[in-house]
Amino acid sequence: MPTTKTTAKTTSKRSAMKKTFILDTNVLLHDPNALYQFAEHDIVIPIAVIEEMDRFKKGLDEMGRNARQVSRYLDELRLKDKLSTGVPLPTGGTLKVVLDKKQDDILPPELMLAKGDNRILAVAMQLNQVAKGPIIMVTKDTNMRIKADALGLIAEDYEAGQVDIEELYSGMMEIEADAADLDALYEGGLSVSNKHPHYPNQFVLLRDRDNSQHTALGRYEAARNAIVPIVSVKGGVWGINARNREQACALDLLLNDDIKLVTLVGKAGTGKTLLALAAGLEKTVERGSFQRLVVSRPIYPMGKDIGYLPGDIGEKLKPWMQPIFDNIDFLMGGGQGKGKVRRDAQSLVDMGMLELEALTYIRGRSLPHQYLIVDEAQNLTPHEIKTIVSRAGEGTKIVLTGDPYQIDNPYVDSSSNGLTYVAERFKEEAISGHITMVKGERSPLAELAASKL
Repeated sequence: MPTTKTTAKTTSKRSAMKKTFILDTNVLLHDPNALYQFAEHDIVIPIAVIEEMDRFKKGLDEMGRNARQVSRYLDELRLKDKLSTGVPLPTGGTLKVVLDKKQDDILPPELMLAKGDNRILAVAMQLNQVAKGPIIMVTKDTNMRIKADALGLIAEDYEAGQVDIEELYSGMMEIEADAADLDALYEGGLSVSNKHPHYPNQFVLLRDRDNSQHTALGRYEAARNAIVPIVSVKGGVWGINARNREQACALDLLLNDDIKLVTLVGKAGTGKTLLALAAGLEKTVERGSFQRLVVSRPIYPMGKDIGYLPGDIGEKLKPWMQPIFDNIDFLMGGGQGKGKVRRDAQSLVDMGMLELEALTYIRGRSLPHQYLIVDEAQNLTPHEIKTIVSRAGEGTKIVLTGDPYQIDNPYVDSSSNGLTYVAERFKEEAISGHITMVKGERSPLAELAASKL
């Protein structure tokens, strides 16, 4: 039975009284597995939700796939018993599809029953009049929760898989130590006691308890149960040197072939994308550790879209991938002239060492021996992240970068996006590493804009 929390106020604290959860369409479109996330409590799906789901099921996007999955789940359940009377769920509760009785007086005149949302609310009101236990409306629609509350109903957001952004795993911890411990770290590694538990590949700042200015930075290596020095590259990585502690940690993760999944979270200007590209070029072009550097971004516009773009796939992708080209131009030596730089970058594409890929076409692919960078990953849902990570073939490394405070996807937020979800879920895995980057290095102006605007 899934252990993911569903709602903050209810299933986190079990009650002896059985509850009934009424699911809105957007909950099922967000997570088809929501049907199995409410423990021993009952689930009601209004018929209006089924009708709305029918409009989405032909879509080729994430919501279309989720709508089809919900339909498959419900079809499997109906073979076990009647949905009209309630089908037992493996979690202990029951699932029922309820018709609305079109009672004109069940809702105030302002809420017309012709609208799907109001029909869902009408079902909740009907059940609330006869139910013995609490009736809880679960929806990701803020206005729907407001209307439900105005009607005297209990309304909550669907929080399964959400991460409290303020408590997101940072990838770093600080402990006091003796000066001898700092010396031991640089002499090959410092064995760890159980006094200070660590996550695999968590970075540790050792601070001399007698001299707070004396520090040493290392990474916890679970296989050795020791803190080891982070990697130091003379001359930088493609001319890029770490400018602060977090960037040094990021490079350590990006250049380590044993760490197959890296998540870099930080505000604009912290160097996430530039460092990832520099490390990818280093490991692919210079060292040959990977066959190809693949770079992708989700296609979500900031502000109003400009409509369909003409041309072939390369021309259509160019505006979305321009930030990647800008960074590659910089790494390839922008002082030589823009035309020459672009030809150098294009030569990597021509040689098959660099590929710009639309995430739309990644489903079904297998990516062996690739260095895959997904930029702006905060715009992806947890399910989309799962799809991407599950494409990793033998010897592939995946790097996810993004800023959870700059989200253009209307269906996720800072707590429910795929980037923070995977960072939190993978923090105990030895093949993954994470660092939250705070200090901006793009320019003083960019740093002020990121912090004050």
